[in-house]
Amino acid sequence: MTQSNSQIRWQAIVARYAMPDTWRSIWQILNSVLPFIAMWILMVFSLRVGVWLTLLLAIPTAGFMVRIFIIFHDCCHGSFFKDHRANEIVGSLVGLLVLTPFYQWKRDHSIHHATAGDLDRRGTGDVLTLTVKEYLAMPWYKRFGYRILRNPLILFTVGSFIDFVVLQRFATPSAGKRERTSVLWTNITLAGLVVILIRAVGWQAFLLVEVPILLIATSAGVWLFYVQHNFEGTYWARHDQWEFFKAGVTGSSFYKLPAILNWFTGNIGYHHIHHLSPKIPNYKLSVAYRENPLFHIKPLTFFRSMKSLGYRLWDEERKMLVGFNVLRNYRKPEGGS
Repeated sequence: MTQSNSQIRWQAIVARYAMPDTWRSIWQILNSVLPFIAMWILMVFSLRVGVWLTLLLAIPTAGFMVRIFIIFHDCCHGSFFKDHRANEIVGSLVGLLVLTPFYQWKRDHSIHHATAGDLDRRGTGDVLTLTVKEYLAMPWYKRFGYRILRNPLILFTVGSFIDFVVLQRFATPSAGKRERTSVLWTNITLAGLVVILIRAVGWQAFLLVEVPILLIATSAGVWLFYVQHNFEGTYWARHDQWEFFKAGVTGSSFYKLPAILNWFTGNIGYHHIHHLSPKIPNYKLSVAYRENPLFHIKPLTFFRSMKSLGYRLWDEERKMLVGFNVLRNYRKPEGGS
């Protein structure tokens, strides 16, 4: 099959699924947001039994937060409702539950979709990945900072927590007026909600409930985002050689998860299909996969995905992700320190 024919084929296929069902979307909001609120309240009452029970309940509650983020994510793509205004309203509201300003994240994530796998357009809406040559050319203190950033013990714990709790409170340097306004009003509304909740349950109870949920949910979310582009066999290319189809199908994984995790993560494991068409609502991704052999790529299993923890850099010569352990085989460029 030629590239042009394959493009015509996949574009026609994804178009059949790129239409939301209003009532199905409403039902997903109900079975995600309402259980999350109920679980949050239950966690407050569980403190009377013991913190151990609160921490146990934080696991499924965080699962609902991840599911809410997928709703937010679909609204940012304009794929959750047919009406764009409905996507904006619902996205802005559920964005409060996941501490994320709608318009800024929408902009950054759209750039991510347009540039995923493009070595010349990295840096917006993605986890920073340097090439081996870029890393070796940097001064020691920048290499040290990069090692900290890409350390799994940082990236998937305090790093992910800081990203959502702290960094999302600020507009990015390239943000426009709408994005900055979105950040401002999100912060103001969140501050009001926090004050109300603290007055209702006390600051200790608030922290004992909210912090564990955020730690688990943000860690899971960043891991999902990371592993779906940082895995064995992924795709990166310079802009003049970059191909959208390859970036979607080869550079985005099919993360094969158990049914219950697929439910909580809104089928985001079918990431290769999502990158080909972000207009497909999350609840139609699995159907698109089952009905079309074109999308039956080699799955990334949970155990195989653990190899991603060791990947740090992109080797342009071998066209593969590598860890820091291979750097001794490379020659530092002149001028590096």
